[in-house]
Amino acid sequence: MTKSLLRLALLLALGLVAAAAPAVRAAGGSAEFATLVGQLSAADYVQKRALIEQFARLHEPNVVPLLTAMLEGRLQVRDADMKVFIVSADGTALTDVLSAAPAGAPGDGLSNIGVNNQLRKSLRGAIAQLQLADPDESVRLAAVTEMLRSVDDESTALLRGRAETETSPRVKKAIATALDVADLGSTEVPKRLAAVESLRGNLSSDVFNKLTELAGSADDRTSGDPDVDVRTAARSSVRSIQGWRNFYGVIETLLFGLSLGSVLVLAGIGLAVTFGVMGVINMAHGELMMLGAYTVYVVQLLMPKAIGASILVAIPAAFVVSGLMGVLIERGIVRFLYGRPLETLLATFGVSLILQQFVRDVFSPNNRPVETPQWMAGSLRFNDVLSITYSRMYIILFTLGVFFLLLLVLRRTRLGLEVRAVSQNRNMAKAMGIRTEWVDALTFGLGSGIAGVAGVALSQLTNVGPNLGQSYIVDSFMVVVFGGVGSLWGTQIGGTSLGVINKLLEPAVGAVLAKILVLAFLILFIQRRPRGLFPQKGRAAEG
Repeated sequence: MTKSLLRLALLLALGLVAAAAPAVRAAGGSAEFATLVGQLSAADYVQKRALIEQFARLHEPNVVPLLTAMLEGRLQVRDADMKVFIVSADGTALTDVLSAAPAGAPGDGLSNIGVNNQLRKSLRGAIAQLQLADPDESVRLAAVTEMLRSVDDESTALLRGRAETETSPRVKKAIATALDVADLGSTEVPKRLAAVESLRGNLSSDVFNKLTELAGSADDRTSGDPDVDVRTAARSSVRSIQGWRNFYGVIETLLFGLSLGSVLVLAGIGLAVTFGVMGVINMAHGELMMLGAYTVYVVQLLMPKAIGASILVAIPAAFVVSGLMGVLIERGIVRFLYGRPLETLLATFGVSLILQQFVRDVFSPNNRPVETPQWMAGSLRFNDVLSITYSRMYIILFTLGVFFLLLLVLRRTRLGLEVRAVSQNRNMAKAMGIRTEWVDALTFGLGSGIAGVAGVALSQLTNVGPNLGQSYIVDSFMVVVFGGVGSLWGTQIGGTSLGVINKLLEPAVGAVLAKILVLAFLILFIQRRPRGLFPQKGRAAEG
């Protein structure tokens, strides 16, 4: 009986220890880690260097943050109990080194754990060693990229050791590049020559700068590498890399031009319906885009914990809000002014002022913050010199989606058929039983709804405020007139062309002069082709 009770007690004790072990590890890491941390506060520089080497052999998640804080001078010890804390980068918060838990704000009684230049070198090496052994490929790749910027003997030894065990092709390629850069500083000419040839075509800025140093100046024969063959090879590599950098620079400019063109198309495509099909000069078009942008802000207020999904909800919501406002404008004002373009222009300009004052009264004159969803953050990186932000890429794809959906509505639905009939011959359409007044209202609402959808996209690119629409109203008319009044394809091609031309001119003449030149080009073009790239047939064209 006694033996059975002893066995039961022993099993219970072992179970409690096993259950508590994960919590102990989660709260404070291993006992060795805690012991080493405890020795830091009283250690001199020699002892700290030995402790850093011991930290580098540990596989603890809290080691890299500790060593990084120590390197940056943010590791402090509390005098009362010798407990070690990490101070945040902005100096406003403390983190417990052992538990990684918040520990309040810094106060009195804290002393900094000092380091010297030798310790900083040891810390960089230890951090690199730990990151090179990290199971996450992106961490290892970032570590190699960081070491590439200042390759020394110690980091070269670490990279050579890692190259034998590395399994990721991307990391292996980065390690090979870093080792080639290290060989550029070799005392052996053949090794430097081999490294220069191996780095030919590499687009890394660090590689380009290193090769440029070796190439020296063509006018100064004493600059660059002392060996003529190495200098010649380096100059050849630099020319090759520069050619590729220029090529990818043009590609990047074209991508930026496409994204700018997509913004112009989004801003103008709704106007292509109201102005192009109906012949109405709607000066409140920019304010309808503004309403769409404010709809995003309101939706995000209602969905604070689902910002990623809020944009998807805001798109139909903005279409409905701006579309209904467009129907109200058409039914309440515009329908009484058909055939009188000047009065229509003045009336809709008054509506734009009313809408601006409305949002000032409701939301205040200040810009409102609209958060970008996480899935739209960051950039798509093709190589070291070519990348495009996800937000710009999504704008391009979104514009194409809106364009083809609108094209489908106008070509494949009854509303689209009636819109085309009214735009081509109003009297004949009315004689065939089409209620032209409601077609006008729905067409105006459709164009206004698309303006609201454009405002959703613009909310991710610019400030959301009462004056948002005024920045795009002129560009919208430019796109519609250049592409051809009433032509959706003309709006798409015209907006994209103007965006690309503007971005191609900017590097040469600057942003302001580029816009002036584009406007001058548009004026000359309209002088030769008054009806735009794709002239529209029907009532608007005949007027």
